[in-house]
Amino acid sequence: VKKGGIAFGTIPEIAAELTKLVKEISEVPVYVKLSPNVTDIVEIAKAIEAAGADGLTMINTILGMRIDVKTAEPVLANRTGGLSGPAIKPIAIRMIYEVSQAVSIPIIGMGGIRSAEDVIEFFYAGASAVAIGTANFIDPFVCPNIIAELPPLLDKLGIDHISECTGRSWKKGERSVYYRT
Repeated sequence: VKKGGIAFGTIPEIAAELTKLVKEISEVPVYVKLSPNVTDIVEIAKAIEAAGADGLTMINTILGMRIDVKTAEPVLANRTGGLSGPAIKPIAIRMIYEVSQAVSIPIIGMGGIRSAEDVIEFFYAGASAVAIGTANFIDPFVCPNIIAELPPLLDKLGIDHISECTGRSWKKGERSVYYRT
């Protein structure tokens, strides 16, 4: 992206064209990872869906920067880098919530997931699956722990299957969630 280049996922037409080209040669489903570093992620998601993507993954890291207070120099050699983990979770939730209401392809949600409750929140926003990254650096057993915690949490919420959670926060008539005692 240096020297005047652009991240190809930031312009709907370019993202769509690349999606189309990949779909033409791919023998496996194509899921496109969306960048949160855009003005209108819904517009980009719709263009990628129209180009034939089988699904979306969202979100990628958020562009961030740190400056060393002693040297006044950027901490990273590239000056900027990707921020991930719990700090981006509210942004990921919002973007999945918006995109899931505008497209009909599945979304794999990611960005700050550390617990079974986080998984449910991503599903409620509109994800149909999740991926966990940064939390694995803190706890290498986070995934099996979450898998073990999900069935009792779903039971407590009165939900029979995780798929019932997808888009529940915005789908009409499906909002009544209650804790079973």
